[in-house]
Amino acid sequence: MSESAQHQVTHRHWILVAAMLAMFMAAIEVTIVATAMPTIIAELGGFSLFGWVFSIYLLTQAVSVPIYGRLADLWGRKRVFFIGTSLFLIGSILCGFASNMAWLILFRAFQGLGAGAIMPLTSTIIADVYPPKERASIQGWLSSVWGIAAITGPLTGAWIVQHFNWALIFWVNVPIGIISMLMLAKWFPESSKEQTQKLNLAGSGWLMLTVTALLTALLQAESLGYWSVALLVIALLSGYALVRHERGADEPLFPMAIWRSRTLVAGNAGNLVIGAAMMGISAFLPTWIQGVNGGTPLQAGSALAMMSIGWPLASTLSGRLMQRTSYRFTAQLGSVLLIVGTAMLLTLHSNSSVFHAGISAFVIGTGMGMTSTTFLIAVQNTAEFHIRGICTASIMFSRMLGSALGTAVLGAVLNYNLLIRLPDYNDPVQQIMSHSQREALHHGTLHQMVSEIALSLHWVFAVSVGIAMASLVIARFIPATKPH
Repeated sequence: MSESAQHQVTHRHWILVAAMLAMFMAAIEVTIVATAMPTIIAELGGFSLFGWVFSIYLLTQAVSVPIYGRLADLWGRKRVFFIGTSLFLIGSILCGFASNMAWLILFRAFQGLGAGAIMPLTSTIIADVYPPKERASIQGWLSSVWGIAAITGPLTGAWIVQHFNWALIFWVNVPIGIISMLMLAKWFPESSKEQTQKLNLAGSGWLMLTVTALLTALLQAESLGYWSVALLVIALLSGYALVRHERGADEPLFPMAIWRSRTLVAGNAGNLVIGAAMMGISAFLPTWIQGVNGGTPLQAGSALAMMSIGWPLASTLSGRLMQRTSYRFTAQLGSVLLIVGTAMLLTLHSNSSVFHAGISAFVIGTGMGMTSTTFLIAVQNTAEFHIRGICTASIMFSRMLGSALGTAVLGAVLNYNLLIRLPDYNDPVQQIMSHSQREALHHGTLHQMVSEIALSLHWVFAVSVGIAMASLVIARFIPATKPH
């Protein structure tokens, strides 16, 4: 389907429903599996491999996102979406048949390869069938799916493992994915075109090596030890090879138009920052609530859910705000909210309520929703039709990469502070997070550990504020115009 044909598309609402179903399938996968993992581990064993169930999924998803984006521009959105979704569904079915943790990790890798197509392709398809003025509000509808998944995912996962076999948490994806594909097959019009370009296989190979080495080093640094340094060196060398290859390639994986446009560069940089800042709350706010405040996992999850509610609300409202003001103003307002929300985390103390933490999370969520949506729409409205797929995918990829970098940087900040403040204690966070170990600690020792861990987490939140401030600077580089 060409750019000029987008206004002639009928049944757009059904295309939107299909895209939302696909997005919901990918979004609920994260929360529903996390809820069911204790039950899965109890049956399959292999607790030491627990982290890989999530890391391998994120790794293969991140590696494949840019490749799917480029393929969507070369082969067409519908065909690539069907390939990715089919891989995801096959992986989901296989996960339910896993007989041990090693097989589950392998099937999760396969599932992640398919998931890499879903987010960028649904956003690209919506951008194809809706004109620029409507894209922001429609992308807000897509974002609302994440809020719904954040609430329904844990509840659905808990209900399934309580009444049925845990395999069903993976198999519920199958009917959703099939319905989404059938709807797009019927209502998304995409004309076939003669293909004159091919996927840059060498560039794709260098990209996969770079991202695999980098994310493995960041996500598994604690378990890999010094091997993570070797992986970082490999990532650096292969990244250099990727850049050199892209500069000389006739058909680069990332077209040069991406790097020549200030808006496209700013959009990617902004999402990198948003992904990093997001980890300040997603990874470390539960540690504060359970470790410092002595709260329950349910209370920590409730606070995080506030971010998932604020994100889609702000994403939906940002469309109207862009129409009345500009891309730049909307992104700057979102950045200010992000800064305010992360700064509110610095006001937390040992007696703070879950409501205090939840309000902070909600403000952060509104900032992220408003900023990320604005960056995405600015990029999609700037990119020409033939590179919109890779441009949208690069936005998603930047956010994933930012999340991994944020986890590594903020985790290093926490570990450094703990090493300085509590040098005589082995894994103090684990000791206060575990109810049995916490109860066994002497009152004076517990008070000291909680106080020092609170100060260490404040440093994490302070760095998160600095990261959030970077988004305000980046927002100055997107257009001060309205969508047109």
